[in-house]
Amino acid sequence: MMDRFRAFWTKVIAAPVARLLLRLHVSPDAVTLVGTIGVCTGALWFFPEGRLLAGVLFITAFVFSDLIDGTMARMSGRTSTFGAFLDSTLDRIGDAAIFAGLTLYFAGPGDDRLYVWLSLVCLVMGAVTSYARARAESLGFTAKVGIAERADRLVGILVMTGLSVLLDLPVLLPIALWVLAVASTVTVAQRVWVVRRQAQAAAA
Repeated sequence: MMDRFRAFWTKVIAAPVARLLLRLHVSPDAVTLVGTIGVCTGALWFFPEGRLLAGVLFITAFVFSDLIDGTMARMSGRTSTFGAFLDSTLDRIGDAAIFAGLTLYFAGPGDDRLYVWLSLVCLVMGAVTSYARARAESLGFTAKVGIAERADRLVGILVMTGLSVLLDLPVLLPIALWVLAVASTVTVAQRVWVVRRQAQAAAA
């Protein structure tokens, strides 16, 4: 599902914007950096103040940079190992900022200690999910499995946070956090299990 979503928005939005930015001599790495700064700003500025919808809209505007920079790199033939490294690293920072912002929201205007901890679980397990795959691949294994890939977590938390305000159903955000906390933990377990089986097979 996320692949079809990505393909659609790449064709409709990312490709035209990428062509424009390339004509303006903007580099893909610059787009990656600006996008991450935008996501972090939206998450750590709006969310802690309780302005959840404003934060979601602000973040969403910059999340599309993740599609645009890759499209720019392919169009210009400027793909590089450093660009891929930078993109992946900054993605992790942006993802962490979103859940850090929600943690601060529940520690402040949201005033719910349980969901402070749950937001932290989502932050930590999201980072471990990405690390597990990267570490597995560095050892020659594959770990692209799990019920909560990065795109699923990102879309899920932003959509549910926005709807919780638009529909005046605050319960949607806690539901999203519970689902993502469980799904991220299961994904980490799945990746550990898959790599364990590959390691055992390699050893045999």
